Amino acid sequence: MILLELFLNFIKIGLFSFGGGYAAVPLIQNVIVDTKKWIEMSEFVDLITIAEMTPGPIALNSASFVGQRLAGFPGAIVATLGCIFPSLVIVLILAWLYFKYKNLKMVQGVLSAVRPAIVSMIASAGVSILVLALFDSDLKNIELSNLRYVELILFIVGLVLIRKFKLNAMYIIFSSGVVGTLIYLLI
Repeated sequence: MILLELFLNFIKIGLFSFGGGYAAVPLIQNVIVDTKKWIEMSEFVDLITIAEMTPGPIALNSASFVGQRLAGFPGAIVATLGCIFPSLVIVLILAWLYFKYKNLKMVQGVLSAVRPAIVSMIASAGVSILVLALFDSDLKNIELSNLRYVELILFIVGLVLIRKFKLNAMYIIFSSGVVGTLIYLLI
């Protein structure tokens, strides 16, 4: 029964995850943390962090992780297939339609209209993860007294290194993990 539930829920995630991995994060959170309560929010943030650092799309890595956690290897396979299936069908149909009608102004207009929604979904995911990392709570329960200064400093330094010095994000993620671990071991 859990395999069917995993498959159907990850079909839903795959079906409505427009805009790529980061845009899918709020939907993944809604399904696996808020609705199904398969994992806790703190574990979800760890999941997104690991999914970001490992090769492959965030949604697929998340599906594999949750499936493995709930039903072992078969769960990982079923959840991953559920996540992939809608995208495969949709992309095949859209590719055929795009190549057939790509010169129509209406098609270009639709593509332009979807962009702001995708940007807002990505921003929502980023804000949710940032608030959880800095305050160890969701957006509804932010208290300044819970501000995590180590995480804030790592965030600011990482942001400066990416924006000003154009360093590779993977180096910054790895370095932040090492520095954060060392700081928490010392304090």
